[in-house]
Amino acid sequence: MSASGGTKAIVAALGANLAIAAAKFVAFAFSGSSSMLAEGVHSLADSGNQGLLLLGGKKAKRAATAEHPFGYGRERYIYGFLVSIVLFTIGGVFALYEGYEKIHEPHPLDNWVWPVGVLVFAIIAEGFSFRTAIKESNELRGQQTWTQFVRRAKAPELPVVLLEDFGALIGLVLALGGVGLTLATGDGVWDGIGTMCIGALLVVIALVLAAETKSLLLGEAAGPEQVAAIREAAVDGEVVTRVIHMRTLHLGPEELLVAAKIAVRHDDTAARVAEAIDAAEARIRAAVPIARVIYLEPDIYDEATAAAGADPSKEPGGH
Repeated sequence: MSASGGTKAIVAALGANLAIAAAKFVAFAFSGSSSMLAEGVHSLADSGNQGLLLLGGKKAKRAATAEHPFGYGRERYIYGFLVSIVLFTIGGVFALYEGYEKIHEPHPLDNWVWPVGVLVFAIIAEGFSFRTAIKESNELRGQQTWTQFVRRAKAPELPVVLLEDFGALIGLVLALGGVGLTLATGDGVWDGIGTMCIGALLVVIALVLAAETKSLLLGEAAGPEQVAAIREAAVDGEVVTRVIHMRTLHLGPEELLVAAKIAVRHDDTAARVAEAIDAAEARIRAAVPIARVIYLEPDIYDEATAAAGADPSKEPGGH
């Protein structure tokens, strides 16, 4: 996995979640807090998620084969989607069920020092993990807002870790609130309510992750800046006079397919056109290094046909 895959953030999150999960289960055993149990399962699920992301990154490195000529870059999208499913089922649905049970059969907490101490420790550990994810994301985010970064990022790992860590921090605050209100009122219902709030939060985050990774699995085009750079690089003004139309597709986070029809002069020789295509491919790769698979088709640009306009039904998004 490349550096942009956020390996450091994933490893930091994995270490933090394993330590936190162990501490939460110990706290649950001593206190009987359902919030602690839900949070423990949440941290355990998060640890499994980070393992899935690391596995997906490793599998994506496999070389292309005759059966998969474009390689295995999309493995990272598949494992990112699996993470959203695990977070939804094991994290969110379990917490909702546990909270429902606790509300219907509430009981006071025993040894309250354990859950409070573990929650404080967990907030510190998750904060460290979240800080690492933010630091790595800032190297790629540029001028984008955080919402834009999560929605537009082509590498799924950092958005996944960011949302997981953010959800974990909010969940810990909710758990601390549920435990605190239970201690203050002596009513275990508050612990159950806190647990259900954690479950609802995890379900929402899982749905957001599922929607974003589904879009990547279906196949997303390059960003507007990359498309503009490719168009500019393809044209030399001598042999290649314009890009008639172009399609781009991410084969993986760091691999882009470019297919374009380019206009050449009608009196150029085949050899000259072939040289111009090779030069255009080199310029495109220099402008957008992840454009690794490029197909350029030469054609004669016809002003009359262009003036008539394209058939919208044959264009992506046409009606």
